[in-house]
Amino acid sequence: MTVSAVTLEGRHARLEPLEERHLDSLRRHAADAEIWRWMPVPRESPEVSLRSWYERAQAGATRGDMVPWAIVDRASGEAVGGTTYLDIAPSDKRVEIGATWHGRAFWRTAINTECKFLLLRHAFEALGCNRVQLKTDLRNERSQNAIARLGAVREGVLRAHMIMPDGWVRDSVMFSILAAEWPAAKERLEQLMNR
Repeated sequence: MTVSAVTLEGRHARLEPLEERHLDSLRRHAADAEIWRWMPVPRESPEVSLRSWYERAQAGATRGDMVPWAIVDRASGEAVGGTTYLDIAPSDKRVEIGATWHGRAFWRTAINTECKFLLLRHAFEALGCNRVQLKTDLRNERSQNAIARLGAVREGVLRAHMIMPDGWVRDSVMFSILAAEWPAAKERLEQLMNR
């Protein structure tokens, strides 16, 4: 399994390999501090949060343990968020979708749903993954509901999993979709996107 940055195209969203050229647009959509509330990035300002997210994503890409994308709204051509594959385990045929954020205007929209669909489809159908996992802060109920809406199974809580930049010791909720579950999840997501 070779995981690399490729463009993933949908009707509403396009995932483009993350580059510095996306930053001006991302700054406009990252200006709401609420976007960064649960992310493991410094929170002095949205600009600092975005810069930290971007640098971490690019460092992971350089190391080869992360594949970052800019989430582009096809209607406007603007980069409106970002996402990554991380915790990439080729020998186990596993990736995690994470470090995902969207500008507030795109929460619970077709772009958000389609973004996850494109990443899941690529993982299962192009990469041949056995498992795709997603995790979120136990306190972030909005994210947990969004992940469950994808058809992911809640596996449990990783207690004292991460130390956040503000010193909070975070419990993380782990979800997954397995290859055998992908056809049903795919059908569900296609129905959600066609509403």
